[in-house]
Parts: sequence; structure tokens; C-alpha cells
Amino acid sequence: MNPASGSAAPLLLRHPEKAHRPDSPIPRKPDWLRVKAPVSPEYQATRRLMRELELNTVCEEAACPNIGECWKQKHATVMILGRVCTRACTFCNVATGRPDLLDPHEPERVAQAVAALGLSHVVVLTPDFLRKDGALETVIAAKPDVFNHNLETVPRLYAEVRPGARYFHSLRLLDQAKRLAPAMFTKSGVMVGLGEDKGEVLQVMDDLHAAEVDFLTIGQYLQPTPKHHPIARFVTPDEFCSYANLALGKGFLLVSASPLTRSSYHAGDDFMRLRAVRNAKLAAAG
Repeated sequence: MNPASGSAAPLLLRHPEKAHRPDSPIPRKPDWLRVKAPVSPEYQATRRLMRELELNTVCEEAACPNIGECWKQKHATVMILGRVCTRACTFCNVATGRPDLLDPHEPERVAQAVAALGLSHVVVLTPDFLRKDGALETVIAAKPDVFNHNLETVPRLYAEVRPGARYFHSLRLLDQAKRLAPAMFTKSGVMVGLGEDKGEVLQVMDDLHAAEVDFLTIGQYLQPTPKHHPIARFVTPDEFCSYANLALGKGFLLVSASPLTRSSYHAGDDFMRLRAVRNAKLAAAG
């Protein structure tokens, strides 16, 4: 994602590039994907804080199904550089269009939100930095604990699902991040239910493991509107368990695979688990 900045004016059309697409009916969700409506006082308090500080969140913009649970725990994933994305991924609910000017005061407001929420682990998802020489090096120089860039889907579906991105460029970015900072954890995620088959998912696992990615997330694609990419099918919880076991068998340090898994879901706890798993492996190796 490459959102741009500032407090954008209300959008007349949230996804203008999708207006010409035929409608694809949104199928009824199975029981294992149903979540309660967010109504807790803690959720409302987190929502008020985001409004007061004029911050945009992936939780809202991407219509994350876990928003009620996460905001109840005062966990929010802030989308920096504004709420408008220059990409046109057919799965994503983030508004697309021409970005606004950067807001120089946004970093200060993000820091205020981190302090107010009492966060010990902050998530920033990185774009693919396509044609942005030096951008990856700038991020790595900041020494993040985890570098996360999502492949999102299998190579065959990129032209339809991620027309503004390139599979092997994203894969190479993850490989370069690990080469620049071998001790830093790297993380990537894919969605299933977009039309891929099991063999293609396993190939993505192999590609990511070859790039020395430590942590893999796999979640169910949920169609935001009839204009978005249709859901090919709902993957069962048992299939997610199978994917998790296969990925662990391939050598990933940590795998999170479930219908509601998202990149930033339980990210703080997962970071602690990552460190524990690596330390245990180092101790076992002598």
C-alpha cells in the first residue's frame, strides 16, 4: 500500500477505478467468520482518540473484521501518510485516487496516540517501494523489530488482484531486507479464497522461505463491496490448520493461519513468540 497523506477531503467515489466493474454478489459468511458488532466502551474510546488526533487506521479503511476485538484492547493499526492509496488492488477497501499533500504534523499525532493507548508494540506495514530507490534502506536504518511486507496472493492472480504490484519485486524486497539486517525478523502474509489452489499457496511458502522470511500469516479474503474481487470460496478452519502445519514443516519460525488472521492481528504477542522461538532454537543449537 502506498497511501498518501493529510486530511483528505470527503471522497465522492471511494474506488473510482472499480466503477466500471460488474457487480459480484457478496456471499453469506459461514459461522466461523461471524464476529460481534463493536460496541464496547473501550472500542468507543479508541475510536474517539483516532478522531481527536485525526489519524487514519487500516482497521477502518480496510474494513477489518477484528476491529471490535482489537480496539477493545486499545490496539489500533495506524495508516500513515493519509487515507488515499495510489494503488488499485481489487481486494482492498482503502480509498484510491490522487493523494493529498503530506501532513508534517502526523508523526507527532501518531506518537500521541501510542502514548495514550499505552502501546509497547507498534505496527507499520511497508509498501513494495517500487521505483523508490533508497526507501528500503531508510526503513532498515530505523531498526524495526519486524519488517512486514505482504505478498497478498499467488503469482498467477497478480494481474487481476494486484495490478499495480509485481510478485517477484515484492519477494525480492523481503530478501533484500533480510540481507541488509540478518538479525531483524521479516514477515509476510497472503490471503486465500481469491481463486488460488493449494499447490500455488505451497509454492508461495517455498518462495518466502527461500527469502528467509521468519513469520507467515494466512487469512481469509473478505469481499468489501460488490465491485471488488469476488470470493472464490471460504476456506475452512481445518484447511487453515493444515496450511499452518505445512508452513511450520517448511521451516518458518512462526505461522498464524486462521480465517480471521490479518497482518497486525495479535502482532505484539506474536513478536514475543517470535523472539522466544528463535532463542529456543539458538539454545538448542548450542
